[in-house]
Amino acid sequence: MAEKVYTLENLCCANCAAKIEEKINALPEVEKAVIVFPTRQLRLTAKNPDSLLPKLEKLARTIEPDVAIKSTEEPHKEEEAGGLPEILVGAGFFVAGLVTGRLLPQLPIALILYLAGWLVLGRTVLMTAVTNLFRGHVLDENFLMSLATTGAFFIGEYPEAVGVMLFYRVGEYLEHRAVARSRSRIMEAVDLRPETVHLASGQEVPAESVRPGTLVVVRPGDRIPLDGRVVAGRSRIDTSPVTGEPVPVSVGPGDAVTSGCVNTGSLLTIRTEKVLAESMVTRILNSVENAAAGKPKIDRFITRFARIYTPVVVAVAVMVAVIPPLFLGNWHYWVYTALSFLVMSCPCALVLSIPLSFFCGIGAGGKQGILFKDGLTMEALAEIKAVALDKTGTITLGDFSVTRVEGNEEMLFLCACAEYRSSHPVAVSITQYAKQQGIRPTDPEKLEELPGHGVRAWVKGREILCGNEKLMQRFGIALPKQSGENGTRVLVSVDGSYAGFVEISDTVKAGAAAAVSRLQHSGVAVAIITGDGETSARGVASQVGIHRVYAGQLPEQKLQTLQSLRAEYNSVMFVGDGINDAPVLAGADVGGAMGTGADAAIEAADVVFLTPDVEAVPEALDIARQTKRISRQNVVFALGIKGIVMLLGLLGYASLWAAVFADSGVALLCVANAVRLLYKKKKISCEPNSPQL
Repeated sequence: MAEKVYTLENLCCANCAAKIEEKINALPEVEKAVIVFPTRQLRLTAKNPDSLLPKLEKLARTIEPDVAIKSTEEPHKEEEAGGLPEILVGAGFFVAGLVTGRLLPQLPIALILYLAGWLVLGRTVLMTAVTNLFRGHVLDENFLMSLATTGAFFIGEYPEAVGVMLFYRVGEYLEHRAVARSRSRIMEAVDLRPETVHLASGQEVPAESVRPGTLVVVRPGDRIPLDGRVVAGRSRIDTSPVTGEPVPVSVGPGDAVTSGCVNTGSLLTIRTEKVLAESMVTRILNSVENAAAGKPKIDRFITRFARIYTPVVVAVAVMVAVIPPLFLGNWHYWVYTALSFLVMSCPCALVLSIPLSFFCGIGAGGKQGILFKDGLTMEALAEIKAVALDKTGTITLGDFSVTRVEGNEEMLFLCACAEYRSSHPVAVSITQYAKQQGIRPTDPEKLEELPGHGVRAWVKGREILCGNEKLMQRFGIALPKQSGENGTRVLVSVDGSYAGFVEISDTVKAGAAAAVSRLQHSGVAVAIITGDGETSARGVASQVGIHRVYAGQLPEQKLQTLQSLRAEYNSVMFVGDGINDAPVLAGADVGGAMGTGADAAIEAADVVFLTPDVEAVPEALDIARQTKRISRQNVVFALGIKGIVMLLGLLGYASLWAAVFADSGVALLCVANAVRLLYKKKKISCEPNSPQL
């Protein structure tokens, strides 16, 4: 099976999108199909997706006649909110009819003007309704709107028939524009892919043609086009488009740079390390689009609910039009009330607002360097009651430096050799320190990594152990009494005998204490789960205001500790960055990985933080909670307004105008409510003063 993404052109109705998705999923050749209305994308999983395109397009057009399915590689037109000329002309006829009806009530001129306005405004609606009627789609919004306004003409409510169609078309136009603007705003914010790249040779070539190892130049003010490493020049780069961090970062020869960041200083020459498809700019865009395709539970519930809601309301409308007049008379009143029910029966406000709310939340996170896996992740994140943080690279910078050595020069040499090929920050700091002392470490003859313990190496025929106390206990190494520990100690044994230690210190991130305080102020408990020693872990915990610490944890122990926290708090998030964190990230209710960490950790995570700032964690929780809150507000608001207008209609107080507001007007307000997520600002850090775990 293969998965492919297609673009749906001329897809205007969220409820229709849900119907098309259901029909495509019913095909035996299709394993899974997901239509993301805010991005107009179809994600299709099938044995040969491209071969199904003609069949899928034909099927989609039975619901939306103008839909075209295009490959994402094909150029496709940007849809605009159409129909404005028709709306203006129709509005002119409507106003003329109102004026003529007052000045010349005895002549049929007003009726002719109203009929002309209705035909101009409803031309597309009426034609689509007739076409769909022959295809068996009786309860779509076009048919219901046509029936309601035609019925209004037959009972003599000419102004309302035209006015309702005008209000509907204006609402549809504004709704389309609002959705298009929100989609455009999000995609512009996260789509930082360059079209061309300036090579060091002076050529300008398409970005997708550049291979790893190519030298490219980035002028002041330009975006870094591809992930790579600086080979010439020094400058400051603005990383905020990728990470949300406002402070520029200094870079020079040898420093890695990420695509999407902006060069704010002088000319840089960069050697590319990844192609465009694998660079950060593409990864961010794909993450946002993939996340939008993962529908949350509330979205799936509303889609199922919409299938029941429309037939029920139409059935109620028929009963209102027929049953009361048989006993009470006054057919005009009851038919008019039934027509208002028909107008309200389209569930577009519900079906549109939920995916749009989550899409806007995903986009708001993407703008701040927070990538959510899908809508389900956001729902789960909104319910988190406790957050467990790894220490190194999450709370601390992971920028280790050697602060103390106990042992002779040979011990340091052997330790540096054992750690020579490791990319772990502790190992790097040891080898760098050894070089500063004039020691030149070499490759070990043999190396064995022992996760959660350390390394075992053979250097010049001698067995070297470098790691924590558990490693020494595992191999039966007798240790002297340890005291005065101020950081992480790497214990060293040579040929089965203790030889000394290297003490490493790390620096707590500047915003870590504020982030912990913000989590605690929002009612979320915070703990540290780390493989580092007890003394080092508690020292860091005291600096950031965390009282519960689980130190010396092996990967499987981290998972067990997380399970115990889940039993206590029901829903737990874990945030880490190391290869050892992958199991616990996958096992958490929500796993968060710092984007600077190991690829395995990032792959296992539900949320990736491109910024190293710990405050991204409470920010992600805030975005998820606000997204869920807005989606629920939209459901309650849409159903509430429809219910109130229906009740008022039965009591004789509502009109077709109110019914159109309950449909198009409510949809527009729900869209506006969802879009405000895009204007969310980062919260100011609060002072540490909150309850502890």
